[in-house]
Formats: sequence, C-alpha cells, structure tokens
Amino acid sequence: MSADLIHLVQHLGQPDVLVVGDVMLDRYVFGDAERISQEAPVVLLRADRREERLGGASSVATMLRALGARTALAGVVGADADAARIRRLLGELEIDHEGVLVDPHRPSTVKERYIGRAQARHPQQMLRVDFEVRDPLEASLEERMKQVLDVRIRRADVVLISDYDKGVCTPRVLQHVIGLARTLGKRVLVDPIRCKPGQGESAFAKYRGCSSMTPNRLEAGLAVGRTLATIDDSLSAADELRRRLDMEAGIVTLDKDGMALAHLDGRRKHFPTRPRQVYDITGAGDMVLCVLGMALAAGADYDAAIRLANVAGGLEVEKLGVAPVSRDEILRDLRHALLNDRENRPHGKIMDRNLLVQEIEALRCSGRRIGFTNGCFDLLHAGHVQYLQDAKAQVDVLVVGLNSDAGVRALKGPDRPINPQNARAEVLAALACVDFVTLFDEPTPLELIRLIRPDVLIKGADYRKEEVVGADFVESYGGKVYLAPLKAGFSTTALAERLAESQQRRVA
Repeated sequence: MSADLIHLVQHLGQPDVLVVGDVMLDRYVFGDAERISQEAPVVLLRADRREERLGGASSVATMLRALGARTALAGVVGADADAARIRRLLGELEIDHEGVLVDPHRPSTVKERYIGRAQARHPQQMLRVDFEVRDPLEASLEERMKQVLDVRIRRADVVLISDYDKGVCTPRVLQHVIGLARTLGKRVLVDPIRCKPGQGESAFAKYRGCSSMTPNRLEAGLAVGRTLATIDDSLSAADELRRRLDMEAGIVTLDKDGMALAHLDGRRKHFPTRPRQVYDITGAGDMVLCVLGMALAAGADYDAAIRLANVAGGLEVEKLGVAPVSRDEILRDLRHALLNDRENRPHGKIMDRNLLVQEIEALRCSGRRIGFTNGCFDLLHAGHVQYLQDAKAQVDVLVVGLNSDAGVRALKGPDRPINPQNARAEVLAALACVDFVTLFDEPTPLELIRLIRPDVLIKGADYRKEEVVGADFVESYGGKVYLAPLKAGFSTTALAERLAESQQRRVA
C-alpha cells in the first residue's frame, strides 16, 4: 500500500552514500528542427540553448543529493576543461568529489545529445555523440583508487556501483570494494554493464559477493543464456544470478512490468508498477539504484525498497533526459495513488491502527479534513445509516472506531454482540459514507483518538459534549466536537429485544 511507502520516504533520513563508477558529463543542445538541410538529407537543428548535467555515476550522485543523501563520489576524469566543469557542478551540489581522480591519458567522458523540437514543441532526441575512452585503469591508478576508497567505504552507510564500462570498474577495484564493504557489514548495490551474448558464466563475475544488482530483462537474459519471456522466467533468472554471484538478493528490472526479486531467504516475488506516460527512459536505471540504496540504508527491507524504487523509476521516465526526482515529487505521487486506491477498494477500508495512522497522515497532508466516531454497530439500522451520513457530511474522511467483540460484551453483557466483529466491520465498510474502520479493545476509544487526532470528533446528540470521550483532547489542538442528531425510534438494544421476543413466540 502507498501509506507505508509514504512513511518510508518521510523517514529516509540523510544516509551517507558512496558512489563508485564512471563519471561523465551530459551535454544537451536544444533547438527547433525546422527543415531538411540543402547540403544533405538531414534535419537542420536551429540551436537556441545548451545545458550541461552530470551523467553516469555522477548522475547517480546528483539524484542522491536531490533525495537528501550525503553523497561521496569516486571515479576518474581527464586533465581537461570538461573535468573542470564536472568538478564545478559537483561542488555546487555539495557532493564530496575528493575521490574523483585524474587520468591524464584519457579525456573526460562526455555524452552530447541534440534535442529537436518539432514545430517549436515536442522535444525529442535526434543524435548522441560520445567522447570517451573505454580502456581499463592502469595498475597504478587502480592502487590509488583502492586507497581512496578504503577511507570512504568506512564512512558510508551503503555503497552504490554505477558501471558504464568506461574503465573505472575493473575487477580488481570492484573486488576490493565488495570485499571491504562485506567485512564491514555494509551493503553494495550494483547497476551492471550490459553483458555480451555468449558470456554465460563469466557475465557479471566481477560483481561476485555484492549484496544485490539490478540488471534489466535483456541483460539478465544474456547472463543466464535464455530469453526471459515471462515473469516466472525473470524470477528464475534473478534466483540463478543470486546463487551464482553469492548475493543477498537477485533483482531483475522489467521496465513497464516492474521488478522481480529472488532473496536469500527463499522469497521470490514480482513487484508490478503503475502504468506511466513514458517520455524518456534515460536515467531510470540510475534512479532505481539510488532509491534502493537510500531505502535499504534507512532500514527498509527489499520488498519496500523495490516498491519505492518502482515509483521513483516511473517518475523518472516521465522526464526529459536525466533529471533528479525529489522526495516531494515521490510523496505527491504516493498520496495521489493512495487517494485513488482508497476509492477503489471498499474492503480495504478495514485496517489496523498502525497502518491507519499512516494513511490518515498522508490524507491530512493532502488537505483532507478527518473525522472520527465510534460505536458497537451490532445490528446496523436506519438510525445508524443516517448518523454516519451526517457524520461524513462534516468532514472529507470519516474513520469509524469499532468496539471489538470483547469490548461489546463488557459494555452490553454476555449475550452481545449478535454479529461478530469481522461481520460488523464488513457491513460498515460497505457504506459509501465510511472511509475507514478500525477495531479497538480498550474500554474507551481515547487511545485511538490520540493516535488519529481527528479534526472533528463526532458523537450522537444523546450525549452532552462534556460526556464525549476525547472531547477535551480534540479541542486542545483546535479540533471540534459535533453532536449528530439521532433518528427517532431506532435502537439496537430495542431491536435485539424485539427479535428475541419474536423468537420466543415462534417457539411457543
């Protein structure tokens, strides 16, 4: 459910995250694609704007900063002007880049994209030009990298490896990172390079011992040597990779189909994702890696981390190019999903108080006015219905606290309730005016009221305000108490007595 993810986002904190990988600069040239050139049969782009963003592993670091993490980056740049721009951008974002080393024998990696607008709108990528060298680091630079990483791994809560196959993530460097992190009890998550057809057992071997990795369906299929046509195929591949690489969890990303997880504890689960308007898939894998790392560092398990990463990856594909997604954006999306979900699941209205409080918190943040009432609601009658409809008219969201069977017996005697608590809860949940139902065992609903903090506390007009449990508490923070009029002639006790009398007459 969205409520637990909202709680997770609100408690992500500021973990220390180390990113190791290929540092890049993404350059975008925007313009209007006006016509075909007279010189050659190509589109003529009239450029009007140039933009530079951090790419590759440095894009992962950028996304982490937007999500609130304290971030350190380790990688390699050249001794050139592009390296200076990369360092300037990293400095502006307060990303620790002391671990970004200089290799004078290679240029800084730059990906230059040309974005054309048709009829001055609908921008689309037309061409990408890469400036790069893919040679592995020289041995001396590998040793320097390992020394730099030793200090930063000890400081980190989690390590992310972003491998674009530009030479930084050599087997020696990665095994040093993974070995030290594992010794220190810290997770290492990997976004791997695309393996080549026919690699088989050697695919991803340099990542052996990492906590988890996130290959996509094609990459995972190439690694296990078969096409992943179904969800079960992907779950099987995730489990095979987990065992082969000695990982805690095998994950396969499935684009619009979400993710597949195979865990060391035997879990094999598919996590679907909501349909999205896909605008640009660039950066989606980076975003998934970031959110997985953040969530796991915050203490979430893999199930919650993957569900949250699904949401963040979905938001990323709705953006043009590699663009950070903030916590506020994720929260807005989750709250929107929560409202839609609540409206489409009547029996999902019944929930325990811990989950209820999370949902209420999300609804209150979206501006909804919360109301609370309580009762036994043993034999639901017209008086109850009118009362609940009137209660809902005072608020946007109505929560009903329902006395448990034990609570009803304590109040009404050993012959009550007539209907058990689960049946009473289902009948209440079927009413359109009731948004949530939660059971309580206590003699009064005061503890529940303190947890929910309703804007309006509702009770029947047969009570005086000073008799209403929780009234003083609700009014202490500016809430109000509403006494709803009762429909004359209706009483559960009277109805139960008439039923008993009718039964006795039939027996006689």
